[in-house]
Amino acid sequence: MESIFHEKQEGSLCAQHCLNNLLQGEYFSPVELSSIAHQLDEEERMRMAEGGVTSEDYRTFLQQPSGNMDDSGFFSIQWFNLNSLLTGPELISDTYLALFLAQLQQEGYSIFVVKGDLPDCEADQLLQMIRVQQMHRPKLIGEELAQLKEQRVHKQTWNEC
Repeated sequence: MESIFHEKQEGSLCAQHCLNNLLQGEYFSPVELSSIAHQLDEEERMRMAEGGVTSEDYRTFLQQPSGNMDDSGFFSIQWFNLNSLLTGPELISDTYLALFLAQLQQEGYSIFVVKGDLPDCEADQLLQMIRVQQMHRPKLIGEELAQLKEQRVHKQTWNEC
């Protein structure tokens, strides 16, 4: 087990420990994550300013604390399940991530880690501006089709009564 990197919890630096354990190495320090959070704050500020620096939204935004970090060591990271068998992306909470990955591994799935500079995309830009909340969990494609068929049958049966 010595070949598996395991960074133990220190303070409230959950994001640092999660990322380093996930990536299997000491990739992030509190200072580096703080720097990334400050960069995100600045990018968010610039994007909000595009709507006008005198706008109510911009002034409200400036009065709010950072959504990317706080003084306790909290860093905001959002995870998504991009399984192509789902009807859409599924937001995964930080607390559920480890359980989710363990379940996938136990079921025999492969888990891949992607390292390096990835190209920017519209989703990244959106996630830098707002924190996403998922209202409904996406279903497996087959589940959705089966549910639609069941609803049709139920509706037909109800109409015949």
